[in-house]
Amino acid sequence: MSRYPKEYINYLVSYNNLTSNNTVADIGSGTGILTEQLLEKGLKVIAVEPNDDMRSIAEKRLKNHPKFVSIKGIAENTGLRSKSVDLITVAQAFHWFDKVKFKNECIRILKPNLNVALVWNSRDSSSQMILENAEICKNLCPSFNDFSGGIEETPEEFEQFFRDGKYEYHTFQNDLEYNLDDFLGRNLSASYAPKSTDSNYKEFVKALTELFMKYSKDNKIILPNITRSYIGKV
Repeated sequence: MSRYPKEYINYLVSYNNLTSNNTVADIGSGTGILTEQLLEKGLKVIAVEPNDDMRSIAEKRLKNHPKFVSIKGIAENTGLRSKSVDLITVAQAFHWFDKVKFKNECIRILKPNLNVALVWNSRDSSSQMILENAEICKNLCPSFNDFSGGIEETPEEFEQFFRDGKYEYHTFQNDLEYNLDDFLGRNLSASYAPKSTDSNYKEFVKALTELFMKYSKDNKIILPNITRSYIGKV
């Protein structure tokens, strides 16, 4: 998974008036990609993640950050103290949560009148290259829905989650550059991708390699990628 653009991180810090004295709870923190970028801003970050494997990757990578705290917990029951955090962030994970229970937990652990920030990195579906990549996956990966895993949030979900249905929405360009090996790796690491023992594996790799050759320049390909940000009170 890719990092978030500097413009987004700067916006997040500025919009929420964060300083080195503030504490962020990164819920569903995974391997700690957003956690790390917030630590780099001098913030204290409490990473809450139920998956032992992902949490241990984050702990190994970030153990030397003095303001990094790792907790095994779920979004609906973080284990954090009431009224103890200045911002809640959720990167690539909101769609897995029980929205009502998570909202109640946010209200409990946030200091009064502060924000929840939801963010996703996603491929730019208006790009011809991304459309062709999706077509390859549709043809050769039986369980492929789309690059969001078939998970698409609706405006109604955000209106129900944020207080009075109000939130600030922004997008940031976050294009990703890959060489051939990395491009193949990104596609092959997806849950829907064929395994090396599957009959369609070689055909999948061949089609992706041809796509890379078609759109690459100087042995690099640019994947148009957008960071979507939603911030509001709950």
